[in-house]
Amino acid sequence: MDKIAVMIPCYNEAKTVEKVVSDFRRVLPEAVVYVYDNNSTDGTPELAEAAGAVVRHEYRQGKGNVMRRMFREIDAEAYILVDGDDTYPAEAAPGMIRAVLERQADMVVGDRLSSTYFTQNKRPFHNFGNSLVRFSINWLFGSQIKDIMTGYRAFSYLFVKTYPVLSHGFEIETEMSIHAVQRSMQIENVVIDYRDRPAGSESKLNTYSDGMKVLWTILRLFKNYRPFGFFSILAAVIAVLSVLFMLPVVGEYLVTGLVPRFPTLIVCGCAMVGALLLFVSGIILSQMLDKDRRDFEFHLQQVEHWKKQGDRPA
Repeated sequence: MDKIAVMIPCYNEAKTVEKVVSDFRRVLPEAVVYVYDNNSTDGTPELAEAAGAVVRHEYRQGKGNVMRRMFREIDAEAYILVDGDDTYPAEAAPGMIRAVLERQADMVVGDRLSSTYFTQNKRPFHNFGNSLVRFSINWLFGSQIKDIMTGYRAFSYLFVKTYPVLSHGFEIETEMSIHAVQRSMQIENVVIDYRDRPAGSESKLNTYSDGMKVLWTILRLFKNYRPFGFFSILAAVIAVLSVLFMLPVVGEYLVTGLVPRFPTLIVCGCAMVGALLLFVSGIILSQMLDKDRRDFEFHLQQVEHWKKQGDRPA
């Protein structure tokens, strides 16, 4: 097992990967630097290997697929995850690692948004999207994470070996953040300086399509991790609409004793039954989620045992 593993997912980062590898080898000489290449065509893996990185490959395209491979294959006491585009300072890594090894943090977030991100990043929709995602998750899940979409994080062994990677692309950062909050893991925020990509280096993130994937991921995870709140909101909306449409029918009946709009009455009644079913579904799913939390705590104990024994089940 490595003491520290630096994990760098890369796709066509030939202009910056050598510097990123060299910087992290300099500030963390005891660490093993892993570069996982994701079908680069510009010589990225060769440059990374020449700079001293251990190079491995993931042939399914997408950052989520790369991280699934990294998390499965690498065993370490502490992990650093960083993009290969040279936008994050390696000098912040030792402090992030200390938070894991000395203060038992499970996830350390490299917070760009509290420092230089909004002045360095020249893409206004990216800035708006980051702020929107941060507000949405902190409001929906009651968290205090300062930067949801950052690609610079540190992890504990427990986090890496218990985190189920479900996303395939850039929505992975959102998924990790919500997982850590939902599982009551210890999260710390470390303010870091951010610098925009150097000239000639292009972002792989599509503002609109990847932004929609992130928002869909938030909605999906809100349903999965907060089922009572999700289904209660749906039930309340349907119930209110049902009552609004039913009121004129009831009023007319009280005045004339007749129900001329019978179809409206039937639809409203069915809608109200549907709202009640949604509410009950939320209650049942929340009880199932409570059991899942108990099972996860037991699984954490198993993973801690594997770490102390220096082994994992095959």
